[in-house]
Amino acid sequence: MKKYSILLYYCYTSIEDVEKFREEHHLLCLELNLLGRIIIAHEGLNGTVSGLVEDCEKYMEIVKSDPRFADIDFKVDYSDTQGFTKLHVRSKSEIVHSDLHHINPRERTGIHLDPEEFRKLKNDPDVVLLDVRSNYEHKLGKFKNAVTLDIENFRDFPDKINEIEQYKDKKIVTYCTGGIKCEKASAYLLEQGFENVYQLHGGIIKYGLEAGGEDFEGKCYVFDNRIAVDVNTVNPVVISNCFVCGTHSDRMVNCANPECNNHVPICEKCGWEMEGACSAECKSHPELRPYDGTGYYQKQTNGYNPYKGLQRAKVLK
Repeated sequence: MKKYSILLYYCYTSIEDVEKFREEHHLLCLELNLLGRIIIAHEGLNGTVSGLVEDCEKYMEIVKSDPRFADIDFKVDYSDTQGFTKLHVRSKSEIVHSDLHHINPRERTGIHLDPEEFRKLKNDPDVVLLDVRSNYEHKLGKFKNAVTLDIENFRDFPDKINEIEQYKDKKIVTYCTGGIKCEKASAYLLEQGFENVYQLHGGIIKYGLEAGGEDFEGKCYVFDNRIAVDVNTVNPVVISNCFVCGTHSDRMVNCANPECNNHVPICEKCGWEMEGACSAECKSHPELRPYDGTGYYQKQTNGYNPYKGLQRAKVLK
């Protein structure tokens, strides 16, 4: 039995006093010794955290006991180690950066498909699978025959609508890592006149956990220390190549040059030879970070202190 849980979740719901809730939620995570990243906005909650299995169980129980989050869908994976090294609970204008502030997924969004429904529908000739993630994510792994977009960030998605127009007569099924981007992506497609719009509920991660990940090719990029995870236990293949030597590799690395921080596959041999850098230029950078074989580096946080500014009494007794 693995010691730690890694939770991935979101919930579109109305949060009136964002700062008050942020502080209370921050205290909750501190009490439960959870690490990770949580974003809170007026439109809802988005997070990925890790901690001891029993602490994560308590966290999920407390969150779901709040009527605002009663329907929240936690994707739960397990690990031998902590998934994060720090805790950040922050308030922002959106729970995922899209610049689609006018869209409210609680009012209108694509039809949700559970993993088994998605598995049965994905090979229908009238279906188009649309990956709404960034380049570095879908280059590492994607569904077989999926349409991918050349975007660096999700906020670029609306700019690609002309490339999707050709599929207006098809059933469009959007997917992403955990489902959150699809809520606004599918809603935006409906707004733009697409009629048959669906989304994979719970995203790639839930599909892998509950339906075996069939036809997901490569690995899934995740936003914790693991960087990338296996999804497909049915018919897995490797689709990405080492950025340095070109051999097949799904070993995701962040470039050791902090000014580059490129997210690319680098095989183990090249990883050590290049000291975690993605190019000779990056390898010679004066601020090259020490490479430990993982290719994961904690971002600098400008002295961020998880206890700073906390004024209220502890929420747990």
